[in-house]
Amino acid sequence: PFECLLLPRRHAPSLVGLSEAQRQALAEVWQRLLRRYDRLFQVSMPLSCGWHIAPAHEADAAAWHAHAHFFPPLLRSATVKKFMVGYEMLAGAQRDLTPEQAAARLRELGGY
Repeated sequence: PFECLLLPRRHAPSLVGLSEAQRQALAEVWQRLLRRYDRLFQVSMPLSCGWHIAPAHEADAAAWHAHAHFFPPLLRSATVKKFMVGYEMLAGAQRDLTPEQAAARLRELGGY
């Protein structure tokens, strides 16, 4: 229920064309999200993340829009984690709360 989709504010087919300032901003957003996950689950843990970018040898990449999917583990208990991988990563896994409820909980944690 706490998956996030990270999208650029301007069109960017891949990460290759990002400026230094854009790469720095991406790193800062990435760190803020990971810190919030750590605070939400009250433990630092690995997660699954995947990027969708234009193919390296695509002649016309105008139709592509780079974005990343973040999938934190689904905690069954404080000691048992389940990581979404393979088919589950982009399929419609079962949820016990809405995306709006999950987003509200993440916002309540505040920023860094």
